[in-house]
Amino acid sequence: MYTFLPENVTPVKQKPSKELKPLIGAVLFGILLLISAVVAWCYYSASLRKAEYLKTELLDLRKNGYIIKNQQGKVVFRVAFQSGNLDLESCSKVGGNLTCTRSDKGKLNFFIHTVKPKDTVMCYRVRWEEFVADSVVRQTMFWDEAHWYGGAEMAVQHWPIKLSGYQEPKPFVTSDVYSFRDSFGGIMERYWLSSNAAAIKINDSVPFHLGWDSTEKSLFFEARYNDTSYKPPLGQPPFPELSYRVCVGSDVTSIHKYMVRRYFNKPSKKPSESAFRYPIWSTWALYKTDIDQDKLIIFTENIKKYKFNCSHIEIDDMYSKAYGDFDFDPVKFPNATQMFKKMKEEGFKVTLWMHPFVNYNSLNFGVGIERQLFIKEPTGKLPAMVQWWNGIGAILDFTNPSAREWFQSNLKRLRSKYSISSFKFDAGEISYLPKQFSAFKPLSDPSIFSRRYTEMAIPFFDRAEVRVGYQSQNISCFFRIIDRDSVWGYELGLKSLIPTVLTISMLGYPFILPDIIGGNAYSNGTGGGEVKPDRELYIRWLELSAFMPSMQFSVPPWLYNKEVIEIAQKFSELRESLVAPLLLELAGEVTDTGDPIIRPIWWISPSDETAHKIDSQFLIGDTLMVAPVLEMGKQERDVYLPIGKWRSYKGELFQNTPILLTDYPVDLDEVAYFLWVP
Repeated sequence: MYTFLPENVTPVKQKPSKELKPLIGAVLFGILLLISAVVAWCYYSASLRKAEYLKTELLDLRKNGYIIKNQQGKVVFRVAFQSGNLDLESCSKVGGNLTCTRSDKGKLNFFIHTVKPKDTVMCYRVRWEEFVADSVVRQTMFWDEAHWYGGAEMAVQHWPIKLSGYQEPKPFVTSDVYSFRDSFGGIMERYWLSSNAAAIKINDSVPFHLGWDSTEKSLFFEARYNDTSYKPPLGQPPFPELSYRVCVGSDVTSIHKYMVRRYFNKPSKKPSESAFRYPIWSTWALYKTDIDQDKLIIFTENIKKYKFNCSHIEIDDMYSKAYGDFDFDPVKFPNATQMFKKMKEEGFKVTLWMHPFVNYNSLNFGVGIERQLFIKEPTGKLPAMVQWWNGIGAILDFTNPSAREWFQSNLKRLRSKYSISSFKFDAGEISYLPKQFSAFKPLSDPSIFSRRYTEMAIPFFDRAEVRVGYQSQNISCFFRIIDRDSVWGYELGLKSLIPTVLTISMLGYPFILPDIIGGNAYSNGTGGGEVKPDRELYIRWLELSAFMPSMQFSVPPWLYNKEVIEIAQKFSELRESLVAPLLLELAGEVTDTGDPIIRPIWWISPSDETAHKIDSQFLIGDTLMVAPVLEMGKQERDVYLPIGKWRSYKGELFQNTPILLTDYPVDLDEVAYFLWVP
């Protein structure tokens, strides 16, 4: 049956009952909760994936820096970005490569590449490159509670590194720290090593500047081209990059061995055996620039008279008429040819002081201008005149093959004419070049100039010495630390010797000349108005030098008294009998291993936290430990014996080690040394 309604009548909708309303609301609320949960889960999953992207092996990347942990989970390396925060949404990870393309300041190229070259070593290649001309890339590395080693020779040298105050980043280039005390030294590498078994090597391509903040215990690593002597490679825009490698190992010794073998060259041969065995005798501290033929003859006669052996005689500053001349002043040396012939007959070998300067009053100044042998001012038209400690002149451009050949030919002529054995190559630091200059071959890194100068020593390597070292570990000659003052302290004094030698050793330079015994003996030193250092200082200095790779006298023992002469003879003989055989054995191994000859105490006990801080003892190889007295007025010192069995020079046997021997007695004519007992 059908019911028909009139067309103008609308059916009435039935309202839900009161019982159904709460049920519908619950369903709607449940749907909203489900949607929220799905969204939250998706966001959480994406966050987990992003967090995974920003983690590579034991490195955690954040927008403002990163940390690296060791295998035990301890943070051993921590860096903060100062040039902006990474946009983490721009980061991606493929295998061991983590890449980011933006920061909060714009486009960049950032990556971290992870490699594991050994089971016990993990390495990270890090690069931050800007695409804005003349911008700055800066990162802060915190040394936290670790001890750090390496970097550069400094005027105030500590082991481990101890920096004071605040220093804005400055160019990390070679400099004469004797004349410019706040600069970096002439022997340097972009390499640092920590007691936490982390090491960093800054890439050669970086326009590298270094600063620090001792309050927050940090180093500033900076890359920039503006207001600096660094230049971008020819034809490339000035986009700075800060790139480096960080490697973490199981202990400080093993990670250092890995870094040296991986990133440093090694010497290909060892210098003359006599330079390890016998003292070198220099004219500098005794005669300064007043050296002449008569004084030189007296000097050699006294060496024979007091029965000292001699590796070679080193004739220092001002034997020529003008700086830049390659011959003897006929007034000061009226019969040089005959004098050298006689010295040769008497068994003396001779080396000559040499430098890269040609002063304006030298006859060779005109030669250099005519042949365009000099470093030039920025336009490349005129020679750049420089001021050095002996006047004003030009400096030879060792990137120029013609200048190298001219310089070498003059040295070879001297060697042939006077039977000269080799040369002492002084200076060579960038601090003696103008901030802006032009070289025959453009230098992106100005310190390469120092490297090119050092190469001049290669033909004369057996008795040569240089005082600049930068990427020069393969040059098989002695590297001399900068001049010392005749003082006791850490600023170019006696206490600075061991920290400086250890630092240079860690930078890959095994053949080290610790400069002259007693220092420069200037009248403002401990000697008052005299020309010789304080007697006690001189004795302690020669005792320490007897255990170094090379030993050099200038102020001679006979200027003091019989006791000093006898002490000098005693330690010269001890060097020949005990030290030299070990030095020569280790020097022979260097060409294969790259291991240092002079080693820190932690070398044989890398996990010993006490050993990490010791700056007044050292090892020759692994078997001879030396603990000289470095304090004025002291005839005792504390000696730390690391784990092992040790026999003292007095015959005592120490087996319950490690142990600290407090106030261990050491007479004025003694050095405390200990031999490892197998």
